Amino acid sequence: MSGTDRTQTTDTAPGPSIILVEPQMGENIGAAARAMLNCGLTDMRLVRPRDGWPNEKATAMSSGALAQMPPVTVFDTTAAAIADFQYVYATTARTRDMVKPVFTPRGAAQDIHERLAEGQKTALLFGAERTGLTNDDTALAHTVVTIPLNPGFSSLNLGQAVLLLSYECYQATEQTPAQQCPMGKSNPVPHEKLQELYARLEHELEAHHFFRTADQKPTTIRNLHNLLNRAEMTEQEVSTFHGIISALTGKKSPPQSP
Repeated sequence: MSGTDRTQTTDTAPGPSIILVEPQMGENIGAAARAMLNCGLTDMRLVRPRDGWPNEKATAMSSGALAQMPPVTVFDTTAAAIADFQYVYATTARTRDMVKPVFTPRGAAQDIHERLAEGQKTALLFGAERTGLTNDDTALAHTVVTIPLNPGFSSLNLGQAVLLLSYECYQATEQTPAQQCPMGKSNPVPHEKLQELYARLEHELEAHHFFRTADQKPTTIRNLHNLLNRAEMTEQEVSTFHGIISALTGKKSPPQSP
């Protein structure tokens, strides 16, 4: 084994460790490191990298990620690389007729974070680009993670596979709302201001003979109210809307309430 003290690395890692077994190309190691750091993971371990370590191509491909992560440690065997983990997940497209639990990436991510919360150390194993994990390496893991993809074309490169698993681990605890609408310095408009806008709009539409029949007016007004309510307008947007009405009508202020 080469590298630095693992205590520093694993204590600062906010999620599972990523272990690449016999990676063939430095570019793929760099892409994996970049994917990890994108998702807040920092502990990378290598088992017998084909082109040795350190690797200039990996450093370049990582876009600075490797420089921000604790030093990568290289191991001679997979068993040595996983020796200090309580639970190991082998990523493979094939179960290889082994009796093991099989997770989806999302299910594995949830299980990982439950184990991390209990103080367990976890790791995700990835095999070589061309062959994946061997049967012997897969047998060392507690469970398998299989990525459900198009059965007619399910090929992923190493960096993509690491990104997918790292992202699911990140999303397992991410609290970002599914939808946001930042308003900057403008506040949502109070409803009374909306009522003033509705009244002015209705007044001007009536004055300019928009409503062809009296029966048409109530339905049209309700539709306009619903449309503008869905917009969740800010104070600035309501002010802009008043400006539009003024420009179209030649009137610089809304009619005063009686």
